[in-house]
Amino acid sequence: MAKMTPRTLSGFMELLPAQQQQMEHIMETLRKTYALYGFTPLDTPVIESSEVLLAKGGGETEKQIYRFQKGDADLSLRFDLTVPLAKYVALHYNDLTFPFRRYQIGKVYRGERAQRGRFREFYQADIDIIGDGKLSILNEAEIPAIIYKIFSSLGLKRFQICVNNRKVLNGFYAILQLTEKSTDIMRTVDKLDKIGAEKVSAILQNDLGVSEASALEILRFININGSSQDVLSSLESYKGRNELFDQGLEELSTVVRSLSAFGIPEENFTVDLAIARGLDYYTGTVYETVLLDHPEIGSVCSGGRYDNLAEYYTDKQLPGVGISIGLTRLFYILGDQKMLNPNLPTAPADVLILPMTEDLSDAIKLATLLRENGIRVQLHCENKKFKQKISYADKLGIPYVIFLGDDEIKAGVVACKDMKTGEQTKLEAAATVYRIKAGLDNLAQGPVILEG
Repeated sequence: MAKMTPRTLSGFMELLPAQQQQMEHIMETLRKTYALYGFTPLDTPVIESSEVLLAKGGGETEKQIYRFQKGDADLSLRFDLTVPLAKYVALHYNDLTFPFRRYQIGKVYRGERAQRGRFREFYQADIDIIGDGKLSILNEAEIPAIIYKIFSSLGLKRFQICVNNRKVLNGFYAILQLTEKSTDIMRTVDKLDKIGAEKVSAILQNDLGVSEASALEILRFININGSSQDVLSSLESYKGRNELFDQGLEELSTVVRSLSAFGIPEENFTVDLAIARGLDYYTGTVYETVLLDHPEIGSVCSGGRYDNLAEYYTDKQLPGVGISIGLTRLFYILGDQKMLNPNLPTAPADVLILPMTEDLSDAIKLATLLRENGIRVQLHCENKKFKQKISYADKLGIPYVIFLGDDEIKAGVVACKDMKTGEQTKLEAAATVYRIKAGLDNLAQGPVILEG
């Protein structure tokens, strides 16, 4: 039979065991952080009815979606976690307690052109808070605190959470009498970092028909900078000219006022009037998070407030606010930048037991004792030479090896070697457990991500 050449499809990531352990460290940090803020885990199907996934789609979404027939069913792979959430909330509305706070870490699929750092299958890590009819602005103010906690817990310090409000933007364009062109203007403004102010101004005037005076005013507005308070003070000059603008400014001010109470340092937060996020989808506060030393990466965490989560399924108002981390892309970039901590444990076990007797009962009992104490154990019972067994532990990075022969069993002790230092002890089983756990605590210290 002819052999097939094994290969992984372009745009799909497969990790070696040590890398997968690094990814698991990040996921565990995310889960613990989300749980700290009262979010419940949720898992929705990878496959949905195409009509569910395309309810908000069309256009580019329909081009990118993985769609297939199974019998009479028209099915698709989910392309994000938000649309399935909308269906879930509408379907289980009577069984949920609001505000409903959920987190989900799961794979999504997009049939776009695979390229460096861009994948067709990738993990997203999302949180959303869904209200029933109304949703307090406090939830929008809390989101930056969650973002700060996530990236601080991962070990990052040089990052900045950028915040804006869509009502401020929409109100501003209404003041300029450019409401009908606002979506196209915001798409153009979003290119500012890539093509510069001169080209943005040219597009605004030549392609969108914006007057030179309005184009200058738009560029002046989005370039208002300084501290958060400086930006808010500058925005006061527009107050009283549009009701929507005034409402957005009040919401933005509320979010900024909450920063210190939530423990966010000023250097990790800024008001950025160039952020629009998703254009028509978001209706209030919007967020983007950037790594200050790697601006070329773009936003590593983004999201915002939306008011019509489940409008395709129900007439109930289910407003929400949420953020999403493109986890696979972030992991790829961190690895590419050598920012993943290589010293964190990536071994599949903490201890490798090498039985040196034909009767394995004592080795099995010892493995059971260690596992009962939360220590991960492998029993190595293969017919291999001693040097090969030690090499096995060394290649996997297993920190401790236990030798259990007749002499140790008779003496009631355990021979345990620290593979990093070479130190070997012969102690009773209980003392060995204590020694291993103390050593593992030291190994587990340190951030997941390294800066500089």
